Amino acid sequence: MSKTIYVLNGPNLNLLGLREPEIYGHTTLNQINETLSGLAQAEGFDLVCFQSNHEGALIDMIHEARQKASALILNPAGYGHTSVALLDALKTLAIPVIECHVSNPAQRESFRHMSYVSLVAKGVIAGFGPQSYILALTAAIDLLKS
Repeated sequence: MSKTIYVLNGPNLNLLGLREPEIYGHTTLNQINETLSGLAQAEGFDLVCFQSNHEGALIDMIHEARQKASALILNPAGYGHTSVALLDALKTLAIPVIECHVSNPAQRESFRHMSYVSLVAKGVIAGFGPQSYILALTAAIDLLKS
């Protein structure tokens, strides 16, 4: 079994720490990735972190995860509410998928209440700020160790 967990981030998450800090906070994606990498390494896992503003690049990474990952954490950002293509790619995976959001989409605009990713995710962690990623990684590791 692969000891690699993929963490994929969708559009605009490269602006974490700068964009709407009242919603997303001041922590950058690089800071989140550094924290996650240290936690994963301490548990004996490798982490592949990737962010793209392009749907096709995220789909390519999901396809890569089919062969190289033991779990996938995905913050689809706005694509979670719109992308059937991401859903179709995720349906090809035989590994656990955990959906992760910094904010709580259920507390935001009504168009954010539905997520295509949720249809295939083992679980969803949302609304805990950057801590959402740590909770998602902990859940992924627990699933893989059980």
